[in-house]
Amino acid sequence: MDLRKSYPHSPREKMAGYVHLARMLDKCRATLAGMQGEYKYPCPMDQRLLDFAGITADQFTSTVRGAKDDTVVEDWFKKTAKLRGPGEIELWNQMFLTWGPDTDEQKDYFKKNIDAIDPSRTDITAWADMLDLDEKRPVPKRTAK
Repeated sequence: MDLRKSYPHSPREKMAGYVHLARMLDKCRATLAGMQGEYKYPCPMDQRLLDFAGITADQFTSTVRGAKDDTVVEDWFKKTAKLRGPGEIELWNQMFLTWGPDTDEQKDYFKKNIDAIDPSRTDITAWADMLDLDEKRPVPKRTAK
């Protein structure tokens, strides 16, 4: 995948039951091929998934480098990730998709990005939503509670 010309998968798309895994795989493959463009691998979102799975970026990269296709990586991830039940994985998935900036510096960075993409989207508070919006995927408007 050439990320200089196309977008990686949405962080919402699941692979092996985990959100963000397909996106991380796209970015890893592109980085190995020198076609990552402005994308970073491993980024803090990648690291969050890797930490939850108990896998290092070096292990993941090595597996991707030697895998003939995505199915090989998906099967390896299922076998290698910390053993967790489907409920725990789904809870983590939901936390990941609603994770937003934690520090003042991150909040400033996030706001600058949203303002550059679409300043009317003051409802966007999660990194995953910001990425989808930036990559021209539909992000439903959220209403204040």
